[in-house]
Amino acid sequence: MQQANILVVDDEAPIRDMITMALEVAGYRCLQAANAQDAHSLIIDERPDLVLMDWMMPGTSGIELVRRLKRHELTAKVPVIMLTAKADEDNKIQGFDSGADDYITKPFSPRELLARIKAVLRRAGPEAPEEPIQVNDLLFDPISHRVTINDKPVSMGPTEYRLLEFFLTHQERVYSRDQILDHVWGGNVYMEERTVDVHIRRLRKALSVDGHDRFIQTVRGAGYRFSTKLTEE
Repeated sequence: MQQANILVVDDEAPIRDMITMALEVAGYRCLQAANAQDAHSLIIDERPDLVLMDWMMPGTSGIELVRRLKRHELTAKVPVIMLTAKADEDNKIQGFDSGADDYITKPFSPRELLARIKAVLRRAGPEAPEEPIQVNDLLFDPISHRVTINDKPVSMGPTEYRLLEFFLTHQERVYSRDQILDHVWGGNVYMEERTVDVHIRRLRKALSVDGHDRFIQTVRGAGYRFSTKLTEE
């Protein structure tokens, strides 16, 4: 059975490494982040199955990042376990009120951590399987996380994959660059709108086999749309 992908967020490298080692021994795959900004980027790009979040970090705190994650549709369902030295009841309530799924107080044993991870993952449960989406010879399979054209794999980065997923599930509608940023990158990520153009070009290049890039259409003065209909715009 495929093991979960877990993001470990803590500003102290020895703690990150200790937790990562314990999780990898248990069969989990791990990512690491030393601050809230890097953690948010990894959550957007990699979509981990669970996040272990340290409460106290320089700059944006872990609890503030959890609040941001839970406010946005793209990241609201990512399970989070708070890691903290704050053991009093008021702090625990504050942690849960932020949207955290569980709370573990330092120091903790690897056995306790693993038990809590299993419990949170069990409660989160797998989402209902999504059906593959096919447009002409382009096949997008969200279960295997593969894109093929004429049964041949198409290589693309994680951002282009999410961009394609967004277009395929929102066909025949024009979206502005700002709307695409909000849906694909998340409302709490501050990027220039031209970032969208860069990734659109990369996605078109990836889909250029047999002209499938033609489905991603530029609508002047408005934005982009995914359409199988011919256009003169």
